[in-house]
Amino acid sequence: MRTLERISPTRMNLLRAMKRLDRTRKGIVLLRRKREALVSEFFRRARPAAEARRLIGEQARRSYPALLRTLALHAESGARALGWPSREVVVSLRPSQVWGIPVSEIVELPPIGRSLDDRGTAPGSTGLAAAEAAAEFEKLVSLILSSAPEEMVLRRLGDELARTSRQVNMLEQRLAPAMREQVATIRRVLDERERDEHLRSTFLSERMGRATPRRGREWK
Repeated sequence: MRTLERISPTRMNLLRAMKRLDRTRKGIVLLRRKREALVSEFFRRARPAAEARRLIGEQARRSYPALLRTLALHAESGARALGWPSREVVVSLRPSQVWGIPVSEIVELPPIGRSLDDRGTAPGSTGLAAAEAAAEFEKLVSLILSSAPEEMVLRRLGDELARTSRQVNMLEQRLAPAMREQVATIRRVLDERERDEHLRSTFLSERMGRATPRRGREWK
């Protein structure tokens, strides 16, 4: 259990400790609501992401066999030559937020699929296997790029959900019990002081009540 700093058991410190405990309780409530919202958002986005992963997996199972057929016909050096020249794919992004979490969204995704003329290769030298492998991998790249922002959102939501859960557990299981114990200790000390003061006052009152004043000497 987390130990708090020791403070003097006074009424002012008791009020301060009670205010801190009240703020901690409110913080726990807010963090619980945030966690529930993050869980809801995570599961809302999880189903489309799972579907996107399924499509990527199916496309990958079509793409790699086509690549193996191309390697079998043209070998690695020939396949590299058919893939030249390489091109740069530019994706336009914009910053966004999901429940205060910074993420990115795709503004514009350029077309990935190309025709034989766009690839700049002769149909006779390319062959059907190489053209099929290129088309299948272009579909795979398009699916991966389209689903990348949603994957990033899910990862960020998962990280934030884990961090919020740790905060809630720390406040509920460590900080709040330590603060309640501190408040109870201060109250116990103040009550003991009050009882001691009351007993002391009662004792002094009884002593003074039983005391008899001395008579002065009478002079004639």
